[in-house]
Amino acid sequence: MPENIEPIRIAISNQKGGVGKTTDTINIAGALADRGCDVLLWDADPQGYLTMGVGLDKEYTADAPNQYTALKRPANHNITDLIRPHPEFDVVPANIDMFTLEQELVSAMKGRERMSQLFDGVDNYDFVLVDCPPSLGHLTDNALLACQNIIIPAEAEDTSIRAIDILFNQIDTLEENFNRTITEQAILISNIDYPLDGEQKDMLDWFDKSFADYIPVFEFRNRAAVKRAFNTGVSIFEGDEECDQKDELLRLADHLISHKGEMA
Repeated sequence: MPENIEPIRIAISNQKGGVGKTTDTINIAGALADRGCDVLLWDADPQGYLTMGVGLDKEYTADAPNQYTALKRPANHNITDLIRPHPEFDVVPANIDMFTLEQELVSAMKGRERMSQLFDGVDNYDFVLVDCPPSLGHLTDNALLACQNIIIPAEAEDTSIRAIDILFNQIDTLEENFNRTITEQAILISNIDYPLDGEQKDMLDWFDKSFADYIPVFEFRNRAAVKRAFNTGVSIFEGDEECDQKDELLRLADHLISHKGEMA
């Protein structure tokens, strides 16, 4: 593991549910690990799908200290105490008690900057990927402000247009109110089925025309091997099956690695 490096932090966020966000996060991490990077996955979603998706089910209901108590009182916690190992990457698990955090953080001092305080104790990784909740509440704001980089998972359907517009508005608000710059590093369009129907074809064209000149767009096609790997707690890079989507994920990993020097 590298020593004394400042990891690149990236939030994986889209408030629209069902876009493959957690599966994307695990497989992007798997691709980065396959390229030799040390990666930390941070499950900021109270539902804990990533935590359970990497086989850490017991951690989701673990007693304190856990991520809930750490986000409530960052000064009293060292985040390294919460990191758990995995064959491909390390993980900060979610905790079931995080469901109450949204309301608690609304009135808390620096309620949108708790994760930033915990990140002060995270080093010795090349990348930290934060799986955000499917909402634009205080936990997502914490991740966006702490990471200042975002990968946007999306689907090739017309509801994505409104969802991305809302997400960009939220990013603009955070940048203005907190004097931060949050950079869109990539869009990953998931669950694509070929042959394309008319809606998917139109939406892929829309993504290309709207973003390709300044945000790289990647396609992650729907494959049963991806789900089977998830069900065994690993990415497709650690799974037992070959999958033709590895190349696209590695292309995304190479893009992130090559642009590390430009990221906050």
